[in-house]
Amino acid sequence: MSEHEFPVGGVEGLIEDGMELPTSGKVYDFLRSIVTRLTEEWMPGNCQTLIEEREILEVCYRARELFWKQSMKIDVEAPVTICGDIHGQFEDLILMFSTYGFPHIPPQDPKAMAHNYLFLGDYVDRGPFSIEVITLLFALHLLYPDKVSLLRGNHESRPVNMQYGFYFECSRRFSPNLYESFQYAFYCMPVCAVVGKRIICMHGGISEDLKSMDQFDLFERPCDVPDVGMISDLCWADPVHDIPDGMYSESPRGAGRLFGPKAVEDFLDRHNLDLIVRAHQVVMDGFEFFANGLLVTIFSAPSYCGHFDNLGGVLRVDKDMVCSISVFAPENVYTAHLPKKKT
Repeated sequence: MSEHEFPVGGVEGLIEDGMELPTSGKVYDFLRSIVTRLTEEWMPGNCQTLIEEREILEVCYRARELFWKQSMKIDVEAPVTICGDIHGQFEDLILMFSTYGFPHIPPQDPKAMAHNYLFLGDYVDRGPFSIEVITLLFALHLLYPDKVSLLRGNHESRPVNMQYGFYFECSRRFSPNLYESFQYAFYCMPVCAVVGKRIICMHGGISEDLKSMDQFDLFERPCDVPDVGMISDLCWADPVHDIPDGMYSESPRGAGRLFGPKAVEDFLDRHNLDLIVRAHQVVMDGFEFFANGLLVTIFSAPSYCGHFDNLGGVLRVDKDMVCSISVFAPENVYTAHLPKKKT
């Protein structure tokens, strides 16, 4: 198969209930070709000719079908590397994979941590290459759904990504039709993950409306992210220290709520969990703890938008559920964070 030939989802290769994802054949070769071109051949200068719009449309179609099969809450096994916001910073996504391992390349050292990833959303907007970021992650998820898991962030929502860059990028580089195809996939994405039955992950934060994990089975898709309610909180909520009773309060964002340290403790006790991992906010060190270490914010877009000198961070959970935080950034940003030598 040449690199520009690919199967059309409407004709063959649909993902149906009970079917295993392909490990060979035209569908597999097509997806591997997408991953190879984006990870080995991509440069800013060839970004417009490397992949055709019809190929990206096919990836969107297949991603939507796979998300449709999943629950709104997915279970993820350790080991796994948990990543926060990417926001169209494709070169930094490649830097992250170069640092911690590409999902499609097994570790050379058999004792090394497997190259498994859980992304917490906000793949698009702000940065210049949102199409490459989300296309690569969709393709990796389709090829390796047990190794690459994707959650929905507040920017995987039409009212947000219509305003903050993704619509303009799709329309300028390809067509509004491509933008629409991405929205159909976003409408079906899960919003929460539990790692090893002990660590709960989402993009935004916790919700006082989430009383039981069984509630995830009640939500119908496709759907957009609402302004209020459980799904809104999971995509939009923020932790703050100065809520008088330490519980919940209204958010100035106009969507989701604020929550305090006491709310974190109660939430973990209610659901018999140990840790909350979320993204959604720029943190200068790439990570930031809250509620005496019961919650951690992870942000994985270093030098965010070119306006911050922040590091990118990831949370690594090994096979024994031992957690560690690692940070990365382009060399000039990373060096600026190193302690200054005394002279």
